[in-house]
Amino acid sequence: MKRWKQIIIGSTLFCVYAQIAQGQSRFDSLTISLGQIVKKDSLTGMSVLLVDSQQIVYEHNFGYADVAKKTKYTSQTIQNIGSVSKTFIAIALMKAVELGYFKLETNINAILPFKVVNPSYPMSDITVRQLSNHTSSIVDNPAIFPDTYQFDEGFAEYDVSAYKILQNMGYREKIGDTSLKIFLYDYLSSDGKYYNTNNFVSSKPGSSSRYSNIGSALAAYLIEVKSGMTYAEFTEKYILKPLKMKNSSWFLNPQKLNKYAKPYYDLVASFPFYQFITYPDGGLRTNTADLSKYLIALINGYHGNQSLLNKWSYQTMFTPQFSKDDPPKGISLAYRNKGIFWNLYNNGTIGHDGDDPGVTSFLFFNPATGQGGVFLCNRYLADKTEIIALLVKYTDER
Repeated sequence: MKRWKQIIIGSTLFCVYAQIAQGQSRFDSLTISLGQIVKKDSLTGMSVLLVDSQQIVYEHNFGYADVAKKTKYTSQTIQNIGSVSKTFIAIALMKAVELGYFKLETNINAILPFKVVNPSYPMSDITVRQLSNHTSSIVDNPAIFPDTYQFDEGFAEYDVSAYKILQNMGYREKIGDTSLKIFLYDYLSSDGKYYNTNNFVSSKPGSSSRYSNIGSALAAYLIEVKSGMTYAEFTEKYILKPLKMKNSSWFLNPQKLNKYAKPYYDLVASFPFYQFITYPDGGLRTNTADLSKYLIALINGYHGNQSLLNKWSYQTMFTPQFSKDDPPKGISLAYRNKGIFWNLYNNGTIGHDGDDPGVTSFLFFNPATGQGGVFLCNRYLADKTEIIALLVKYTDER
């Protein structure tokens, strides 16, 4: 009998070890595939994490945060995450609704200290919901929006030729140092210094979809108006601190320079560090280690854990905004629908991507499997679909 028990125990252990080896082998192949992409696309540095509802299940890092200093890119490396920042507006917006500041159907002019109307449809309301799903009719005027990037030339060394490329693309800092409130007034109020009819599309609010960074920042500003806090303070209180995201913040911090990834134009030349006047739309600085905590909270929140938001808020945030029978103009539902800022992809995942000079990012989770992933890269990658497809594949097992 004792010998039989030993056989059973030995068989059980063999199965466990075989499963571990198989899982490790599976992730080894992921690492190899990612490494091939890093080499093929000449990526400077990158960190990739996969999580389940409890913990990190895979981590691998590639390349350098600082090429000249040979500083390795790790899961602790901090960088700007671009428009993945908008998912934090989604959480903050739903928290503001929970706190009774406004509803998603509230006319923004019932909140703002200045009036915002589409000049082609002056009698049509613009709602909070429309800001959150990019149908507000507010757009990023290319003659103005690039100037909301504020480059800090004295923060760290950079390549002058790379900076000139950005300047030739329109990033010329023609807007002086100013606040989010003042810029939004100047851009959206008919009395503002940057006001132009081209700051809006000539479509009725709610009828067409046009991605809008400035419209997103306006949603964050609504929270400032009602809470009496800056958006940075509000997100610190209701998101970053509760999740212990200690390496996440909205503005450059000289004391953390040695933890920052430089934003690169190519494998050698880096841009100056920068931040944004409209910082809520793309300015969060964080790392994959902190974002793993965020992802785990989202996965659990989707399934009923109320650590950041209540059940109704999560359900609302992840509910498709557009009817398949009558979607707004300008969006194809063949690939995705929209939640409150979130992208609801037709492969069943929920996420958002981000792009900026020297920045590529993507964060997502699969509600069906309770798994998710994130990657950050300190170089702009024009086509990130190959990496995304890999991560989605490796989080698609139940």
